[in-house]
Amino acid sequence: MYLVGYVVGYRIALRRVRRGLVAMTEADLDSLIGYFVVGMLVGARLVYAIVYQPGHFLDQPLEFFRIWHGGLSFHGAMLGMTAACIIFARVHRVPFWQLGDLLAFAGTPGLFFGRLGNFINEELYGRPTHLPWAMVFPSDPLHLPRHPSQLYEAIGEGILVFLVLVVLQRRSLRRGWYRPGLLGAAFLILYGIVRFLIEFTRQPDAQLGLVLGPFSMGQVLCAGMILAGALIAAWLYRKGGAPPPYVAGAGPT
Repeated sequence: MYLVGYVVGYRIALRRVRRGLVAMTEADLDSLIGYFVVGMLVGARLVYAIVYQPGHFLDQPLEFFRIWHGGLSFHGAMLGMTAACIIFARVHRVPFWQLGDLLAFAGTPGLFFGRLGNFINEELYGRPTHLPWAMVFPSDPLHLPRHPSQLYEAIGEGILVFLVLVVLQRRSLRRGWYRPGLLGAAFLILYGIVRFLIEFTRQPDAQLGLVLGPFSMGQVLCAGMILAGALIAAWLYRKGGAPPPYVAGAGPT
């Protein structure tokens, strides 16, 4: 599912490069994908190891490298890919905020297909419910009817967020208030809100449970994403300036 997400995301990113929304070449994009893959894997594994299962990896250090056993944090992947954007921007002299917008658009297919992978793998399922579409997951030791929260997340984080970003870019370009970085900030806010709400239907991680009152670790991290997105958006518009000329006439993606 990650591979499918990367293929679709690459096509979206390539379209943005060809439309002039990112000041780099197609060859640069090929290099950027390599940065993203490394940043995603390292960041996702590090945050999972530090936040979700620190004792496990301290006792078995080699387990850190066995990613086929599972254990990747989305929030860590975002941090890792952001770090990859920063490094790539400095090395290839590409404006960082343009890369942030590209990542926001091209990353949503990965979320959609990744959550489908969670569903197929019978992992990260929801809390017990008696709703008519509840499902019993074979990997659930209790065999209770549960929310298919992976599908909620696939639709909300992957499809809904992408469509809102498309509308936001189109309107901001037409009305002259687009700024590089706007879509990246919007993604942080939108994903944070959608994931925060869906987490109420998702079974908390067994090793952590609820960490702050009724909130899970995922919700705590999403609250940080929402705050970061709001601060970035405020900073982008506070510094002012007109939209750059390379976005003129650009299409929705």
